[in-house]
Amino acid sequence: MLFIGFINFNLLWGYTMKRTEYCGRINKDNIDEQVVLKGWVHRRRDLGNLIFIQLRDREGIIQLVFDPEKCSKEVMECAKLLRSEFVIEVLGKVIARTIENINPEMSTGEFEVLAENLEILNSSELIPFHIDDNVNVSENLRLKYRYLDLRRDFMKDTIWFRYKVLDCIRKFMGEKEFIEIETPFLIKSTPEGARDFVVPSRMHTGKFYALPQSPQLFKQLLMVAAFDKYFQIARCFRDEDARADRQTDFTQLDIEMSFVSQDEIFTLMEDLFKKVFKETMNIDIKTPFDRIDYDISMDKYGSDKPERRYNMFLNDITSLFEKSEFKVFKENIENGGVIKAIVLKGKSTDISRKKVGEYEEFVKKFKAKGLAFVKYENNSFSGGIAKFVEPIKQKFIEMLNLEDKDIVFFGSDSKKIVNNVLGNLRLKLIKEFDLIEDKSVFDFCWVTRFPLFEKDDNGNWIAMHHLFSMPTHDTVEFVDTDPGKVYGQLYDLVINGNEAASGSIRIHNAKLQKKIIGITGMSEKEMEQKFGFLLEAFKYGAPPHGGIAPGIDRLIMIMKGLDNIKDVIAFPKTNNQLCLLTGAPDFLSIEQLNEIGIKMEEKNNGQE
Repeated sequence: MLFIGFINFNLLWGYTMKRTEYCGRINKDNIDEQVVLKGWVHRRRDLGNLIFIQLRDREGIIQLVFDPEKCSKEVMECAKLLRSEFVIEVLGKVIARTIENINPEMSTGEFEVLAENLEILNSSELIPFHIDDNVNVSENLRLKYRYLDLRRDFMKDTIWFRYKVLDCIRKFMGEKEFIEIETPFLIKSTPEGARDFVVPSRMHTGKFYALPQSPQLFKQLLMVAAFDKYFQIARCFRDEDARADRQTDFTQLDIEMSFVSQDEIFTLMEDLFKKVFKETMNIDIKTPFDRIDYDISMDKYGSDKPERRYNMFLNDITSLFEKSEFKVFKENIENGGVIKAIVLKGKSTDISRKKVGEYEEFVKKFKAKGLAFVKYENNSFSGGIAKFVEPIKQKFIEMLNLEDKDIVFFGSDSKKIVNNVLGNLRLKLIKEFDLIEDKSVFDFCWVTRFPLFEKDDNGNWIAMHHLFSMPTHDTVEFVDTDPGKVYGQLYDLVINGNEAASGSIRIHNAKLQKKIIGITGMSEKEMEQKFGFLLEAFKYGAPPHGGIAPGIDRLIMIMKGLDNIKDVIAFPKTNNQLCLLTGAPDFLSIEQLNEIGIKMEEKNNGQE
């Protein structure tokens, strides 16, 4: 470690010169101007008689030149002390570089600053990794030293881009006469599909708050309160396993409107996304977005968030195998199942039997019993179930539009399982073989008309999204008789195979809301305990209303073409919910635990 041999008390108290410009903004208009710059030493070159420093701040980098003929001996001696990530202040004159010294890789590469005065505002120890976009460093190390990671151009630019998107959203919502209203963080625990994060109450021993999974109930109450156009950049919390596209605490654009139709919500969101993409990326997106029913999306893509940039579809070929001698397929059809197939074009020679085995293990994660396949080469079939395909060869080729070197994968089970199995295999193949030719394309579509309920592993009805969505007019009659036939006025906005927003037209009638909640098996007492305040509010003139909530983190990830949501969040958690920077979560002291009335068992953390 390098120590500075003196302390300038003026610097400690903040007595420094006022910055006149950012490093990255130096341009031809600054030539011959005297500027005061402040930032971090990015790189240093000592040529003996000359010292070159690349100075970095939030706007970019400029080169400083320390020349003994242009500055004092004291300044030169101070410049010799500089190392990477020292924080400095420099006074100097902007000059144009000679043609042979222009650096085309820097936005300020045509200019440099002749230093006249230098102050070291703070020194830096040797950093654990270089502040460079090309540095190869583990994610855990990046997260532990996130404040250093955020100095890299990639992270800095991403966080700036995020701000610009949010700024654009706020301006748009204001233009549309929406009111931004904050809803509480400490709320009552209610079932919304994921586990709540809970917070013990000191003043009410034994009782707990929950952190909101979304502002859902409060924004509906705001509609009852006659704030008919609400929005919020809302922080939300879900105690679930993190994934590449999820975090335990996340941000969403929360929107709710009264006296609104589904079509009006679609138009609002299409106008919003058109504006955001144009102003932040200069991309013109086509509106209106395509619409596709949930059932059709599942049948065609095996997913309710279809990746449509590559035309690999799930083909129902059940009719071809109704008289087949292949026992597995035949018995499945007799039991009411389906046979579907996906075709990977032109890749049969790239896929070995071992690779098929890997795919088979992959699909078993989605309840598949196995994975049948066949290769089509030189007008004949080979591998897998080739002998069972030969009797239906011509119809099979025509139905699947087969070409030389295609390979076909089959799914055989209930429609739900087959769609899930082949849908996930389809996505794996698209990614593995890099089948999307133009990744700069943004494909938007609405997925609509979701089933309101689905059964869990125990056979109980649960809400597919949440309990507050209005049934469609043509299926509301089944609420009392067959919940599986009830569809909701639910909709998701999908971009490039990612769910970017989710919403619905809400129930605003207390009697219907109680019926919908009751389908999940919730008792009247529990219903009153969890949702009594909402049901009570509906008695006092609740207007028809609906809304939607785009996920900001995921949206930025999609717009930037990234694969990991952590790269668009300033201070993210790891996949197992750890903050490596601060060490959260952590144990509480015995005194803190006693204050909130909680006693920890020794087997959990060693405290009594």
